[in-house]
Amino acid sequence: MTDRDKKTPAPAAAGSDGSGSEPLLKVEGLVKHFPITKGVLKRKVGAVQAVDGLTFDVRPGETLGVVGESGCGKSTMGRLVTRLLEPTGGKVEFQGRDITHMSAGRLRPMRRDIQMIFQDPYGSLNPRHTVGGIVGTPFRLQGVKPEGGVKAEVQRLLELVGLNPEHYNRYPHEFSGGQRQRIGIARALALKPKLVVADEPVSALDVSIQAQVVNLLDDLQDELGLTYMIIAHDLSVIRHVSDRIAVMYLGKIVELADRNSLYEAPMHPYTTALMSAVPVPDPRRRGAKSERILLKGDVPSPISPPTGCRFHTRCWKATQVCKTTEPPLLQLKTGHQVACHHPENGEDQAPGDAPLVADVITVKSAGAAEPVAEPVAEPVAPVASDEPGGPDASPEAPGSVASEGPEKSAVPATDDEGDGSAAPSTGAEGKPKE
Repeated sequence: MTDRDKKTPAPAAAGSDGSGSEPLLKVEGLVKHFPITKGVLKRKVGAVQAVDGLTFDVRPGETLGVVGESGCGKSTMGRLVTRLLEPTGGKVEFQGRDITHMSAGRLRPMRRDIQMIFQDPYGSLNPRHTVGGIVGTPFRLQGVKPEGGVKAEVQRLLELVGLNPEHYNRYPHEFSGGQRQRIGIARALALKPKLVVADEPVSALDVSIQAQVVNLLDDLQDELGLTYMIIAHDLSVIRHVSDRIAVMYLGKIVELADRNSLYEAPMHPYTTALMSAVPVPDPRRRGAKSERILLKGDVPSPISPPTGCRFHTRCWKATQVCKTTEPPLLQLKTGHQVACHHPENGEDQAPGDAPLVADVITVKSAGAAEPVAEPVAEPVAPVASDEPGGPDASPEAPGSVASEGPEKSAVPATDDEGDGSAAPSTGAEGKPKE
């Protein structure tokens, strides 16, 4: 709790500072489509719309968290921002310079200021190189000669991230998963970058190691004044480290707000569903029913996403306008942007619109089909009342099929009345006498 409270004023401090008046990173309409080819001639037959129209900025000294389901485009967005992938469209500005389609030669000097921590600590390190060679590679590529030599600087970085400087000559296979991730962090911090993009830095680690790496990132940010963009699945981790949070769904940002506003009053239905899935570690709530929201259906394919709002196929508040019109990302509250026609904790942007036939409505209509059967069974009651057993059976079984059971059970109970009543109705007088 104390760590979260200490990080709360970070955005305000960055905005009030003269250097924080302009965003460090500015993204407008970022698009990335991966072509789908077919045949010998590699004809383009479609495209995977991994990222489709992202707009956001990152201020100096803050941490922007990005959350969303697997396949929503979070990692692709991180690689586009660091220019490891070439954007299909849109614009990326870093410190006021457009780096969207900058050549590799012109982009090389800017690599010092933008670094990335990769998701897999096992696959991001070359197994043939020692730790000293891995962490010292940025100095060699950028032509930087640190004071005291490369080896002394690498050993200082290893000690900074909590490793022993004597590990300089060891290979990656001699370390655990958490130690390998620390090596990746040391490599990213070698050239003292201004922006660090961390692509799920703790998802492949144990819970105890996750806490160590997250606390290490916090300490390094306070010590070196770093700016983070952290991509993760764990909402608890994002809440602990982030100042602002962006929620992505199927290649788009559906909500962007500061941490407290998003967790206390989420506005997009998808964000509300994500928050309901977060377990609360409170023993006092043991046995209490949680208000878990279960989304119906699967995530649509990014090859052919739905028209209008991309979440309308799984949303319980979807209406006709959600199916036809894509909602823009608007600021409905101070510092709180949401792309939704019917936000949860805000003014309805399309009041009075006709709802779509969703799975939730289908369940309700199935339950309402039971009382419809009663009027159908009412005409059968007068026919059964002409018989002696009819009045006794009608209050218990209004249905025509169920009323046959009491009549048959009354026959052996009174043999005299059963013979007289059964003979006219069946038309077979000899069978009861036999």
